[in-house]
Amino acid sequence: MQYFQAVRIGKERSSKSQMLLFKLGGFAMLTLTTKKKDGQFLPIGEENLVAVIHTADGYVTILVDAEGYTKAQSKALEKDAAMEIFKKAKESGIEEYTGEKVEIWTEQYPTVQSELK
Repeated sequence: MQYFQAVRIGKERSSKSQMLLFKLGGFAMLTLTTKKKDGQFLPIGEENLVAVIHTADGYVTILVDAEGYTKAQSKALEKDAAMEIFKKAKESGIEEYTGEKVEIWTEQYPTVQSELK
């Protein structure tokens, strides 16, 4: 797949995730649209799985694909606010991401929602 095709498809998928997270939390930022595997650019996956990470700025609720690539994120929040969005996402039918780490931009973060329940 050519890079521009991966970006176009990935942007569509991530934009849908951004709007979904926006409805759940009132704010959402689009993050990744592509991922690189075996030297090839691929669009971000179609799946929406929810997780919470802890950054230097606070707790962030994210939607990721099945491989843990972040598609959309909330702003940095207090722990309780991030978990409230996480709970709303699960109640709406979004499954929890059970992986231990996610990738956002060029960083990897451990998921922390299981520690916060």
